[in-house]
Amino acid sequence: MQGAMTDKLDAQWIAVRARLKAELGESMFNSWVKPLGPVALADGRITIAVPSRFMRDWVQSHFADRLAALWRQENPSVLGIEMQVTTSLARAPAAAAAAVAEAPVIPRAPARPGLATPLTEPHERTFAEVRLLSEANTGHADRDIGAPLDARYTFDNFVVGKSNELAHAAARRVAESPDVKFNPLFLYGGVGLGKTHLMHAIAWSIRERNPGRRVIYLSAEKFMYQFIRALRFKDTMAFKQLFRSTDVLMIDDVQFISGKDSTQEEFFHTFNALVDHQRQVIISADRAPSDLEGIEARITSRLGCGLVADIHPTDYELRLGILQSKLDQSGGNRDVPPRVLEFLAHRITSNVRELEGAMNRVLAYSDLVGRPITLEMMQEVLQDLLRANDRRVTIEDIQRRTAEYFNIRLADMLSARRARAVARPRQVAMYLAKQLTSRSLPEIGRKFGGRDHTTVIHAVRKIEELREQDSSLSDDVDMLRRMLEG
Repeated sequence: MQGAMTDKLDAQWIAVRARLKAELGESMFNSWVKPLGPVALADGRITIAVPSRFMRDWVQSHFADRLAALWRQENPSVLGIEMQVTTSLARAPAAAAAAVAEAPVIPRAPARPGLATPLTEPHERTFAEVRLLSEANTGHADRDIGAPLDARYTFDNFVVGKSNELAHAAARRVAESPDVKFNPLFLYGGVGLGKTHLMHAIAWSIRERNPGRRVIYLSAEKFMYQFIRALRFKDTMAFKQLFRSTDVLMIDDVQFISGKDSTQEEFFHTFNALVDHQRQVIISADRAPSDLEGIEARITSRLGCGLVADIHPTDYELRLGILQSKLDQSGGNRDVPPRVLEFLAHRITSNVRELEGAMNRVLAYSDLVGRPITLEMMQEVLQDLLRANDRRVTIEDIQRRTAEYFNIRLADMLSARRARAVARPRQVAMYLAKQLTSRSLPEIGRKFGGRDHTTVIHAVRKIEELREQDSSLSDDVDMLRRMLEG
């Protein structure tokens, strides 16, 4: 008798499943209906087995009425549906077990060595589940799909200088304005100059101002991984719906999808869908859109159609400000002589991460060993880092690169010609030699055709004065400096 009842229940379930598949489509059906299976019919209520509490709650609130209505068409005695979390397939009838077995395999994190495997493993959400969480404004979407945000990376902790003021202003505008002002916002610059800091700051600010907006932040590498995972588990439709329904999509280090044709294809369509629906897209890379190699032209052209903000290498004043800010954030009354900060700001010029790391090492050494922070102690602690950051640019390099940039002959750098078209580039080269090398003024003068050190002093002062008055010349000097330091 029981076997006949089970067979009848399974037959009804097959019919109900077929109707649901036609109504919901393949992707939604695979995510939400395949794992279900009938357990029993008692007092007019069907008990259905589900593999997780999350699925039970969602199906109960979204599908229960429709399931009951479809089942009544097969069996008029059915009054309602109940969901039961079933961790053991042995409790469910054969048809239910088969339905669960057909569900996509969810990868599990391997147990760490030395730890017992847990009896029950947590259910890893599919893209469909995460998308529905996102639609419910629960805030889970970015935690399940995106990368975690660093609490230290806020606008309050970002030190603004001439090299990053445009990027900072644009980031604040995007974070504070409900309307899309420029789309996409493309931030680019070298390693450790603050791109990731600004992206995290935008995300924190948006969440604080409008918790209901859906924000996804992740690296391009993780975007590629999630796309491959969606392909593997045939969950691409839910993947597309998740990423294309977000309010703000932030992708860091987009250069990493270079040469990945399938990922670029998906990124291209996701980008277009978001921009077409006035959703904000924020992208970062290590170079300008037009300079990205291995990225399709149709993508680079779209990346450059919004606001492109360059974050230049830091200048001395900005590095000094960053060190002072880091010192303030470290807490306590730190007795750090100003010349220690000045020395670090002069010597470590490569990137902000390295500069902050050097400061952390000095502070930690002082705390752990109990020695006061002095210039001598700092040089001892950071000797390996200071050696690595010794300036390697030569005066010959500066002369050659400056001559190429201003389209003059290298011999003109050493000649006695005083025509402005030659004298100004020569002064720029002297200025850069003073900034980028440790050579003395007389040594620099001798390298420029045996000139006196007073000529070098005049050239340095002249370029400093002109940089305040002529933004074009200032940009030329900055560009040359970046070329030489890079």
